[in-house]
Amino acid sequence: WPDDPPVQFETVAQIKTSGYFLRKFSIGEHSGTHMNAPNSFDSGGASIDNYPPQSLVVPAIAIDIRDQSLANPDYTLTIDDVLNWEQQHRFIEPGNLIILYTGWQEKWENEKSFFNRDNDGICHFPGFSKAATQFLLEKRLIAGVGTDTHGVDPGQDESFAVNKQVLEHQGIVLENLANLDQLPAADITLVIGIL
Repeated sequence: WPDDPPVQFETVAQIKTSGYFLRKFSIGEHSGTHMNAPNSFDSGGASIDNYPPQSLVVPAIAIDIRDQSLANPDYTLTIDDVLNWEQQHRFIEPGNLIILYTGWQEKWENEKSFFNRDNDGICHFPGFSKAATQFLLEKRLIAGVGTDTHGVDPGQDESFAVNKQVLEHQGIVLENLANLDQLPAADITLVIGIL
């Protein structure tokens, strides 16, 4: 994300002098594939270590909006998209995590395309709409959301409304997911490894 700290490596020990090789590294918490915690947006919110381990193994479903995202990079998942997915597959049961497959993972190697900034520096990439997120939280009792873009919020939303909606429920927010093209639409067991 703009202004995030860069990944840094520092050699601590070398074989020639210490008998072994060791480096330390640092990265921003929102670098690469990552999970957001409530304290990312609320100073009184829980941190990642407050999530019970059992909450990090969850059933998931994947909703494919690649066609809509290709036509409109600002596309947001709608309630109709969710209902259409259910009509084609099955009812979304409580406790599922909703993975949004936008096709953005294909842009990962090209920062300009991935962030898709306009002349004012505003990002344009797809995400979850506030209405669909509210519907999923209240009517389907989901465990969380994830996507292959750099944010579950659409790129233009600098208020991070969807993040805040999900994290207020101690839900899971996953960003920069990869290999979503290899997932089935349903019956996914997601095991979330965190740093």
